[in-house]
Amino acid sequence: MRHFLASDAVQPSDRWWMAFPQGARFGKADRPALVDALQKADAAPAAVWLSTEYSDWPELLRTVLAQAPAARVVVVSGVPEDREGLRAINEGARAYCHLFAVPEMLQEVAVVVQHGGLWVGPALVARLAAATWSLTASQTPAQGQEDLQQLLSSRELEVAQAVARGLSNKEIAEKLFISERTVKAHLGATFEKLQVRDRVQLVLRLNHGANGHA
Repeated sequence: MRHFLASDAVQPSDRWWMAFPQGARFGKADRPALVDALQKADAAPAAVWLSTEYSDWPELLRTVLAQAPAARVVVVSGVPEDREGLRAINEGARAYCHLFAVPEMLQEVAVVVQHGGLWVGPALVARLAAATWSLTASQTPAQGQEDLQQLLSSRELEVAQAVARGLSNKEIAEKLFISERTVKAHLGATFEKLQVRDRVQLVLRLNHGANGHA
């Protein structure tokens, strides 16, 4: 997957370049070139990392998706805010994260969106969880919850429920006295068993029961 950065703020020494050394940056004056590069990209979808430093970022997001529907747009902010993150996802972004996150985190985001998933931070996951829970909790069949308990091991269910509460992998590891690698292993197994691709889908599945129906 190719990576294109739409930002004038990120410098060559910043973490984004450490994560994607073969990436390309397009400033505000280079927007036509960005769209052209996307249209000329290979069949594999490209990732566009769109900075909210531009006040018209929602318009640019819509333009990118209109001109290059296969693109995976990641909205990045120097000061992430839940309301902005919700808007980004509603506008069609596949992820919302900190512009200056560590390279490993940026690469994790890239893997998720490359495989068609959604990525948002733990706080926003918790907000989405609370919103969906308030809408579905009274409608979730008891059988669905029983099915979840049959599909997942007790530890996998603990980890999944911690994700739904908005905890990060590190926080889950500390809470359950296990390593972050073990947390990731449990999440990987849970994603496969429940046929979900990311933490957002996991939260929705937990709130709707094993079969995903309200």
